[in-house]
Amino acid sequence: MSIAVPFLVLLLVGAFAAYHRLRLPVWVALTAVALLACWLLGASGTATAVAAVVTAIVALPLLLPQIRLPLISTPLLGFYTKILPPLSETERSAIEAGTVGFEGELFSGRPDWQVLLDQPAPALSAEEQAFLDGPVEELCRMVDDWDITHVRADLPPELWDYIKKNRFFGMIVPKEYGGLGFSALGNHKVIQKLASISSVVSSTVGVPNSLGPAELLMHYGTQEQKDHYLPRLADGREVPCFALTGPWAGSDATSIPDFGIVCMGEWNGASVVGVKLTFDKRYITLAPVATLIGMAFRMYDPDGLLGDKRDIGISLALLPRDTPGVEVGRRAMPLNSPFQNGPVRGREVFIPLSQLIGGEAYAGKGWQMLVECLSIGRSITLPSTASGGAKLAAVVTGAYARIRKQFGLSIGRFEGVQEALARIAGNAYTISALSEASAAAVARGELPAVPSTISKYHCTEMGRQVAQDAMDIHGGKGIILGPRNYLGRSWQASPIAITVEGANIMTRSLMIFGQGAILCHPWVLKEMKAAMLPEGDERVREFDRNLFGHIGFAISNAVRSLWFGLTAARFGKAPGDAYTRRYYRKLNRYSSALALCADTSMLLLGGKLKFKESLSGRLGDVLSQLYIASALLKRYEDQGRPEADHPLLAWSLLNAVHKIEVALSGALRNFPVRPVGWLLWALIFPLGRRATPPGDRLSRRAASLLMSPNEARDRLATGVFTTPGPTNPAGRINSYLPAVILAEPVERKFLKAIKGSDIEALTFSAQLDEGVREGWITAEERRQLEELREMTVDTISVDDFDAAELRSAGYREEHEPRREVA
Repeated sequence: MSIAVPFLVLLLVGAFAAYHRLRLPVWVALTAVALLACWLLGASGTATAVAAVVTAIVALPLLLPQIRLPLISTPLLGFYTKILPPLSETERSAIEAGTVGFEGELFSGRPDWQVLLDQPAPALSAEEQAFLDGPVEELCRMVDDWDITHVRADLPPELWDYIKKNRFFGMIVPKEYGGLGFSALGNHKVIQKLASISSVVSSTVGVPNSLGPAELLMHYGTQEQKDHYLPRLADGREVPCFALTGPWAGSDATSIPDFGIVCMGEWNGASVVGVKLTFDKRYITLAPVATLIGMAFRMYDPDGLLGDKRDIGISLALLPRDTPGVEVGRRAMPLNSPFQNGPVRGREVFIPLSQLIGGEAYAGKGWQMLVECLSIGRSITLPSTASGGAKLAAVVTGAYARIRKQFGLSIGRFEGVQEALARIAGNAYTISALSEASAAAVARGELPAVPSTISKYHCTEMGRQVAQDAMDIHGGKGIILGPRNYLGRSWQASPIAITVEGANIMTRSLMIFGQGAILCHPWVLKEMKAAMLPEGDERVREFDRNLFGHIGFAISNAVRSLWFGLTAARFGKAPGDAYTRRYYRKLNRYSSALALCADTSMLLLGGKLKFKESLSGRLGDVLSQLYIASALLKRYEDQGRPEADHPLLAWSLLNAVHKIEVALSGALRNFPVRPVGWLLWALIFPLGRRATPPGDRLSRRAASLLMSPNEARDRLATGVFTTPGPTNPAGRINSYLPAVILAEPVERKFLKAIKGSDIEALTFSAQLDEGVREGWITAEERRQLEELREMTVDTISVDDFDAAELRSAGYREEHEPRREVA
């Protein structure tokens, strides 16, 4: 046998052990057996001996702690502490506050899919479902979005009263405090349905049930605070807001200049220790109508009234609106989506320490409190709003594309329109799965720091794409505002969700991978904690244990990436059915690739990685799309693997996989250390990039699902308000679809008669008369065509106004003469 055989065997056994992540002693034993077999089968004795010596040189120092610890681990610990990136207060709090769910498996390079599939399917309680079917449905019926957004720039009094009376502001407040005690999933479903009829109503209800006084009080409030405030928040006696953002501190909220000085002051007639606050906040939702203001500020104790620490840190407090010195400014107007929003200011506003959320014990812990609650808010309100808007846009745009005709054809039959319809269908399906997955994580008791940023970013970005495509298909119907327009306000409001609770640009480039690389990685956080231990043998041993676990992890991912790249991930154990198994295998491949790229980036760039925002953003995209694809597969399993959903599932998964390869390609082609980028490319894409976006045939199948009644379309529409009514034009158009399809054969026959000059009349009514008289259509078919014309007119009609109606009240008062009243 060739002298190369023992070395080839050595390589193959090492690759096998690395792929399966076998322990080092197992690798050594397998190698010894394999080399012995080579020698017995006639391989070169010299070559076999050399291969054995090489194995021993590598294995012995690693197997013997008395050699490995002083000669390898201790020097590497010294090097590691030098390259360990310093963590800011913001980063440290974000890492410590979150929990890790299935996203940790995706970062492992070898996901255990059973962990995902074993999670219980999200399900509402009977009480939550009854609330959706009752008070939520009724509130949606009451909504007149044109009246809210154009006439009043506010909810009418009866809506405010109904929301408070039915405890919409107290959905998350426990029942013992008078709230509804709903789960995160129940909260998600309510916001989703409200968003499908009015973003103003959904934000008004959503904010008190996300980041705000109620959430903070439930987690950190003193018992006295809970007993006093939670019942009042639940029944609407208190309307809350939370003031965090200011002119000089937006995304960098830890740099807030608003401050509070510990001092003596008077409160309710008594002299007490408290805080004198000076603050300037803006963009505060519900501030103009709020009666209770949550406040974030930096707390100082210059006179040492509370101890030796002078800069206590960011703290949170509750300010009743009528507190002397509190100034609520005039309203802001967020892109013609007039939810209540405005500034809050104050100078030397005194409150006692009892108004700190959690009392004095939580002074200085405000940022960690916020990070934990922000992850919950990001997981619910904004993704749910995007889901409601996207799902409604999908089904109504599909109906509109079937009803609206140009050149004698439904516009949905044009391939250009079908491309946009397919994007709408796939993105709406994806948003629905992703938003529900993040809500389910919160419902399970997790604090999903990384999934919440993924969900917030991608749901709002995909929601904006859905709004754009829907506007393109509707054309003039979408751009002419009025009571008949159900898209214009959503299009105007789409950038709002992109901006709030962390601007999307910074969320993608700084947060998703920045948090995930440390929090989700199976070894990095452990290594960091080991390096921070006090000097001593325990520190070295702990670092050694995690370091070599990390080294084996990295080698395994390199081998797995190469194998998956060479085989296109066609082999290997995977769950799912015959339709989805291939996608699980693809995700296994990209999980290994992500872990390999992340390890390489952190090793070579160290603390500089967080300044490489383009690289961080692209690797964040890979992690995001892996999580999104997982949510899609979990939804498919939870719903019983419905075959009718295959076009939507396939479009969404192929889109996710293509985005993963685009992101990986961008990361590797622009890797800061060019030779390393080339090496990574060879490992990850040995045969080049192969993933392609969804094709035309699949896109046509996805688009067609939106344009006719079917079970997949019904599932997509579940949870949004489609009840037809005078103030719900979208619901009316959606309800027309079955009758329109039923009338289409009659319409084709009638149009054929007109084009063939068998009918000579010019007006529609006269043509119908002639058609019946000449026997081209029956009286019943005439009725169908008349109904079709009425439905089509309602579908395509837009509003117009007297010029004076469009002028502002201020303009009219200044420029138009007043009429004398007799």
